[in-house]
Amino acid sequence: MRPEPSALRILSYPATELRRKAEPVERFDAWLEEVVQRMMELMEEAEGVGLAAPQVGLSLRLFVVDPEEGGTEHSVYINPRLHDHAGDLVAKEEGCLSLPGIRAGIRRPPRVSITALDLRGTSFTAAGDGLLARVWQHEHDHLEGTLILDRMTPMDRIATRRAVKELMSSGAKR
Repeated sequence: MRPEPSALRILSYPATELRRKAEPVERFDAWLEEVVQRMMELMEEAEGVGLAAPQVGLSLRLFVVDPEEGGTEHSVYINPRLHDHAGDLVAKEEGCLSLPGIRAGIRRPPRVSITALDLRGTSFTAAGDGLLARVWQHEHDHLEGTLILDRMTPMDRIATRRAVKELMSSGAKR
């Protein structure tokens, strides 16, 4: 049974849903549209620039991105595939709505292309650079069960150790 979209909330680490590889979206229907709308609302409320379905407890290969970031016409990416990574890895500070209070320098290529489906199931391809490329890569990581914790340098792991332990202990109390 599919959950009521209005009941969706952003999960915090160490929620197990954040570590699972998401399943492809196969049904393009009114429920999916409601899920996307709710994810956009949650992302905006949290002042984020992207949000992946696993972050709201759904095992779906889907993420939303603030349409203002990078000036793209697309804000919904369903069953996305990243390709054509280009440029030397660049470290930039990233945070995550599921890891509140934790930020780290994450190394990623500065340019990437994406092929995905929109809400009607129509395929599109786009290229992005800078922040948009970084957001695509970050959200795509969520679909694979990968978090910024997995991409941190050893120094960032040490620097964020206390905050991660606090999240883990508060998650265990739920």
